[in-house]
Amino acid sequence: MVLVRIIAGTYKGHRIQAVPSNATRPTTDKVKEALFQMIGPFFEGGQFLDLFAGSGGLGLEALSRGMHRGIFVDQQSKAIQTIHANIKSLHLKDRTEVYRTDAFRALKAAGKRQLEFDYIFLDPPYTKIAYKKILEHIESNGLCHRDTLIVCEHDAKEHLADTYSRFRRIRSEVYSNSIAVSIYKIGDDDSE
Repeated sequence: MVLVRIIAGTYKGHRIQAVPSNATRPTTDKVKEALFQMIGPFFEGGQFLDLFAGSGGLGLEALSRGMHRGIFVDQQSKAIQTIHANIKSLHLKDRTEVYRTDAFRALKAAGKRQLEFDYIFLDPPYTKIAYKKILEHIESNGLCHRDTLIVCEHDAKEHLADTYSRFRRIRSEVYSNSIAVSIYKIGDDDSE
């Protein structure tokens, strides 16, 4: 079984399980550290959504770094079992919700609950789901406020647009031949 670790914050050094299958790819420590340097690296509360959560590594890292609450969503039963095991090992049950469902159903359900997130982590199977469609659903369900950051991990060869609907890319980095991260937030007509 592959183990990955929390790299900073309250749970620094704690090992968490990866999903025991080839259907997910854990975010490497190098990419995780770079990603959190871009958006944080530490937080004073807030709420996140970890969509396509896999083992829950990004969300658990965010909790370790100071986020108050998080929702994890994945469609695979092995991923959900792994997330539950990782949450239990870190004693984070009271700060998390976990759902096994399709990403678009999860976005709709969050919209019905009138939830707004400070961070939304998106790491879908590379090239299988269009970011345009995901971001449109995030917007139409009202899940963002003005300062929400949407973190998209994607194949380095996949070109993401500078804008999707009201979202504007504010940063993009390539970390290897296969991994890139693009960050979006709601853009103003008159720019920031």
